[in-house]
Amino acid sequence: MWHKVSPQAFRIPYIKNWSATWFASKKDYISNLAVDNKIRSLLKISLSWIPVWDIIISRNQSEVLVTIYTAKSSLILWKEGENLTEIESKLSKKTQSNVKVIVKEIKKPELNAKVVWFTISNQIEKRIPYKRAIKQAISKTMEKWARWIKVKVWWRLNWTDIARKETFKEWNIPTQTVRADIDYISTRAETVYWTIWLKVWIYKWDIFKKK
Repeated sequence: MWHKVSPQAFRIPYIKNWSATWFASKKDYISNLAVDNKIRSLLKISLSWIPVWDIIISRNQSEVLVTIYTAKSSLILWKEGENLTEIESKLSKKTQSNVKVIVKEIKKPELNAKVVWFTISNQIEKRIPYKRAIKQAISKTMEKWARWIKVKVWWRLNWTDIARKETFKEWNIPTQTVRADIDYISTRAETVYWTIWLKVWIYKWDIFKKK
C-alpha cells in the first residue's frame, strides 16, 4: 500500500506551524474545537469567491482571534471595513463567543498553492482549456522566483468520457527534505458536468533554523 503524507503535516514541528494556536484543558478542548470548525465552515461559505490562503485561530481569555491571509484584502474590508463588522457579528452569533477578525494581505500571492488553485479552478469552470490555465499559472509563479512547481490534474479532462491523469511541472520537488518550504493543496474544481481534481505543490526556498 502507498503511504501518502501531506508535505505540510510532515514539516509541522520544524518549519511549519499549526493552523490553530491555542491550548485548552480536557473539558474545554471539545467545545473549542467545535467552535473552530464552525468558524472555518462559515468563512469558507462567505469567502468562497475570494482567494484565501490560510485561516489561523488563536484565543485569549475574553475573545477568539481569527486572522485571514488573503491576496485581496479590499474585497473583505470594503471601503470602511463594513463587511468585516458583518462577518464578526455573524461569527459571534453562530458560535456564541466574542470573535475578532484580522485581515492580512499576502505580498506574493503567486507563491501560494491555494491562490494558484483558485485561479486555475476559476478558469476551468469558465470552460477555458486546462492546459492553458495551468501553464499560465506555472509561468506566473516561476516569474516570482519560485524554485519548483508541480500541478497534477485528473478525471474527465476536456469534457471527455474517459478519465485520465496529467502532471505539469518545472523541475522536481524535494518532498523528503524537511527544510524545504513547500506549499501544498489538494482540492477540486466544480464544473457544469463533473468535478476535476487538482493538486498543487510549490517549492519556495529552504529554511534553516538557528540554534
